[in-house]
Amino acid sequence: MKNRITFILFVFLLGLPAAYIHGASQRVDSIRISESFQLVKPGNSGDNQNDVVNEMLDNPIRVQVLDSLLRPVPGQTVYFKILYQPKKSEGFQVLYEESVSDSNGIAITEVQLGSKSGTYEMAARIRSSIDRDFQVFTFEAKKSNWFFMLVIGLLGGLGLFLLGMDMMSEGMKKAAGDKLRAILGNLTKNRIVALGLGTFVTMIIQSSSATSVMLVGFVNSKLMRFKRTIAILLGAHIGTTVTAQLVAFKLTDYSLLMIAIGFSLLYFANNRKYKNIGQSILGFGILFFGMYVMSEAMYPLREYSPFIDLLLRLENPLIGILVGVLLTALIQSSSAFIGIVIVLAAQGLLTLEAAIPLLLGSNIGTSITAFLSSIKASTEAKKVALANTFITITGMLILVTWIPTFADIVTQISPKSDLPAGDMQAMAESVPRQIANAHTVFNIMMACIFLPLANLIAGLIDRILPEKELPEGELLKTIYLDENMIETPAIGLNLAKQETLRIAQITQDMVGDVILPFLVKDASVINEVLEKEKLVDFLSVEVNQYLTMIIRKGIESARSDEAFQIMYSVKELEQIGDTCTNLLEQKAESWIGEKVEFSADGKKELIEYHTKVQKQLARAIEVFRDMDLEKARRMKGKHKKYRSLGAVLERQHYERLRDTGTELEARGDTHLEIMTHLRTIQSHATNIGRILLKWKTGDE
Repeated sequence: MKNRITFILFVFLLGLPAAYIHGASQRVDSIRISESFQLVKPGNSGDNQNDVVNEMLDNPIRVQVLDSLLRPVPGQTVYFKILYQPKKSEGFQVLYEESVSDSNGIAITEVQLGSKSGTYEMAARIRSSIDRDFQVFTFEAKKSNWFFMLVIGLLGGLGLFLLGMDMMSEGMKKAAGDKLRAILGNLTKNRIVALGLGTFVTMIIQSSSATSVMLVGFVNSKLMRFKRTIAILLGAHIGTTVTAQLVAFKLTDYSLLMIAIGFSLLYFANNRKYKNIGQSILGFGILFFGMYVMSEAMYPLREYSPFIDLLLRLENPLIGILVGVLLTALIQSSSAFIGIVIVLAAQGLLTLEAAIPLLLGSNIGTSITAFLSSIKASTEAKKVALANTFITITGMLILVTWIPTFADIVTQISPKSDLPAGDMQAMAESVPRQIANAHTVFNIMMACIFLPLANLIAGLIDRILPEKELPEGELLKTIYLDENMIETPAIGLNLAKQETLRIAQITQDMVGDVILPFLVKDASVINEVLEKEKLVDFLSVEVNQYLTMIIRKGIESARSDEAFQIMYSVKELEQIGDTCTNLLEQKAESWIGEKVEFSADGKKELIEYHTKVQKQLARAIEVFRDMDLEKARRMKGKHKKYRSLGAVLERQHYERLRDTGTELEARGDTHLEIMTHLRTIQSHATNIGRILLKWKTGDE
């Protein structure tokens, strides 16, 4: 305040007639006062410079004196005066407090910044009878370690941005994960509806990558055909633009309020639903606070010439696209990269024409990263990732040739600044929204182009990546389990269920084959059944480990019950497989070597009971697949009948041994051993239905 009062007095004193100051110069200066001179800043005035504390400014300060006809005025004295500096700053000085204008009307001085970082101001003044007789110059002083602090600010702000986005996405997925699964899984037959659903789901979870991961899970688990995913992918690209739109609203002033509200809900609410909402709000606040930190860190770059020159090169589309691809791949988030682009624009550092190639590169970067991460995944996962990459690259090729026209269209539909065009502050006000709108318009345009071609794109991808049979050496591998889905337990549980159904199918084949060595003395099936048992054991371990990782995520009780139900079913199926191999290892090889056969009645009994066991196992698989409680209850009734039938058949076998003596001792032992193992298999199959009844109704 003292400095500003001093400046007012300084202006007043300079306005006094020169006759009261110097006698010899009275006539000359009074003539100049009578003329209406004005003071202006030339193009290279040196205003708004940014330099390090205690350093001389790189460029001198220039003002120009003009007469009423805007002609340069030589020989006019210009007075320079310090106006404002940060508190406790020392060393801020104007080297030449008076300077006489040259033949071009230019007066020059040099300025040294003070010892404190912040804003400095000085004034240039002439004696004139009009109002335009002074100009104010503003400078920014940076700390000597400003670049180090800039890097820290950028990295820290980016970390907060990514943390906030992750928290927001997790909260949304927890709050609506199962509902989103139901929506995506059941309502994708209509392309327009699928497009809208992809947009809506991605708006909620704020991650097109997460939506892609869910789609991979649906296709892997046979809940959705691959060609249905194209429309959802297009919608996901539109949905992810919501992040940019929100960032462009400049809600950073309210970030701490959002953090406070979100924290309160997350840690003090008793209802899990409110906790999830609180986590989302907290993440949203942290995201915007990270934006604020990055914005503040980037402020010194506004006057850093090398950086500005670099940004100007980004208007070359190829360079901009390449930078977008590389930086998005580096930080693993297109939303975060677009957030950085908007921060640069909010500082007036980036034009829309330079930002559009960055947006295109960002779209490609995130899709290529997803494709590379799917290399070791299933074929269906590769198809989804490849389709996404195909869409983004093709979209870039369509737009890259008419970026200026596209930029003009976006500018026309976006709000405009009241400041003069080209002004840095005007760019800071208008370009962030233009970037967000460009991102949205581009992805909507791509949806309009590719949606009618969805089946053609799916067919092309199917030809590039056809389904392959697993080679013998690769049989010991899971098909459906995907660790990326662990973060979305509802989807992960569905994949575990599909892998368990695969185990059930293998077990069903083992049960079908286990009787053959005893009826037709076919030794070839023995090794086949033993190999299948190895696969069942391997898959059982993998499914249980996968489910354990899901449970450790702290899932809801209903999901936890579902996980344990799958684990119990896996245990029963594994025990069925063990029973089959035990029977073969204990009796099959020796039986094939014996020159004995079962009697006709003995074979008939074994075939009859084996058929009943196969039917019960088929029912168990249907119960597990469909969660059919009524069928589970019928299984319990069948179990009692089959148990009684087994006892009857064993009694008939003993009666034949007693009455006819047609069964040798070896035959009798083998017949009873087979019946015992088949009854055990039937009990394990029934237990799968019992598990469902127990967890769903409490009945045993």
